[in-house]
Amino acid sequence: MKQIEGSIALVTGAGSGIGRATALALAEQGARVAVTDLCPESAEGTASTISRRGGEARAFALDVSDPERTEALARDIQQELGNPTILVNNAGVAVGGYFLDTSQDSWQKIMSVNLMGVVHCCRVFIPFMVRSGQPGHVVNIASMLGYTGMRGVSAYCATKFGVMGFSESLRAEMREHGIGVSAICPGMIRTNIISAGILESADLDVEAKRRDIERLYEKRNYPPEKVAQAVISAIRRDRAVVPVTTEAWVTYYLKRWLPGAVGWLARRELV
Repeated sequence: MKQIEGSIALVTGAGSGIGRATALALAEQGARVAVTDLCPESAEGTASTISRRGGEARAFALDVSDPERTEALARDIQQELGNPTILVNNAGVAVGGYFLDTSQDSWQKIMSVNLMGVVHCCRVFIPFMVRSGQPGHVVNIASMLGYTGMRGVSAYCATKFGVMGFSESLRAEMREHGIGVSAICPGMIRTNIISAGILESADLDVEAKRRDIERLYEKRNYPPEKVAQAVISAIRRDRAVVPVTTEAWVTYYLKRWLPGAVGWLARRELV
């Protein structure tokens, strides 16, 4: 799908971070944007910024883990903007901690948002794309942890590996309908995902651990706007898998060429 100008785009989790940067980038390319977020005020903030910059956007509250609310949202967006032809599934949460320390509630939370949230949005919005007969594109924000398993993030990896597999299968099915599907795989991006995430441990000071991880991300200092640029490129060029940061590219190729090295890396305590 090369044409973004004049299209209608929906971005989940667009109140901050990668979602916000992507919504702004799509608007700059001429798309009308449905800005959705669990926090209505955050969605309104992004939509207002787009409007001040001369774009068109509407804000909607959305919990992607709720399939009924997602279906209701489709009706709201249709009335205010029309049917989206670009869908960016960005909403997500982080759960950190060793498998033996990760609670059932945390597993259910991260699965319902990171994996099933993507499925719910695709189930609701892709049929409209297919029926329209127009070119469309689905962007699923995965992770370098969608193809590289590491210690301490088993729950997060499970969801992002799932997003990667789902995206690959969906891309094969949607090709005949003229709908592209891309999996974007950022690395360490400067967002609030660590501060807002769940971290569990039976014997560590989790808040001290959180601060250590946040300092690492701050030192990396990779902005979400660069991920948004990768999203725009993926839509225009119909790319299947898009690693973004250097570490995402390195692990992407190591996984294929030197899987033993990735296994060694996965066993290290990186933070």
